[in-house]
Amino acid sequence: MQTPLMIGIAGGSGSGKTTIARKIQERCTDLAITIFQLDHYYRDLAHLEPAAREKVNFDHPDALEMELLASHVEQLAMGKAIDRPTYEFASHTRSSKVARLDPVDVIIVDGIFALYSPEIRKHLNCAIFVDVSDDVRFIRRLRRDVDERGRTNEGVIKQYLSTVKPMHDQFVAPTKHQADLVVHWDHFNDRTIDMLAKMIKSSIRRP
Repeated sequence: MQTPLMIGIAGGSGSGKTTIARKIQERCTDLAITIFQLDHYYRDLAHLEPAAREKVNFDHPDALEMELLASHVEQLAMGKAIDRPTYEFASHTRSSKVARLDPVDVIIVDGIFALYSPEIRKHLNCAIFVDVSDDVRFIRRLRRDVDERGRTNEGVIKQYLSTVKPMHDQFVAPTKHQADLVVHWDHFNDRTIDMLAKMIKSSIRRP
């Protein structure tokens, strides 16, 4: 089969990367699209006590198992299937379950560090950075972590001030300069989604 079109979507936590990826998927119903989320490559902290896990800096690139991540991106780009790990956010551990991902028409690599590693970037056909104001990103992250990941308001605020914002400024924001396209996403932009969907469709060549 034709090797997948590889698209990277990066940006700060709460910028709307996954929302954009899902809306692209909705616009391209005639294509098989997989959203490949980097969050599942956080290191397994099962060997640490729960209190110690909470002290880990999850917003530093070292929190991810980058070597495995880069290997899986490479395999997908070559048209090979992978067994993606499954991360449990509430406990900061990896599940025993894996997800089989096949090399479909389009692979969207979604994560704050999607454009950070040269070993990942070299396999991307298009690199997108979602640029959103700090205030908007914080509010979105607060709602997500409390509603979906079992965190407390106080815990989310503390983590944002101590690691999320400093690590964003140091490691994530600079990757905007690696992007082919910068998308502003403080508010939903239907034209941006339509443009990206058309670009993807025109890039897929059916036999």
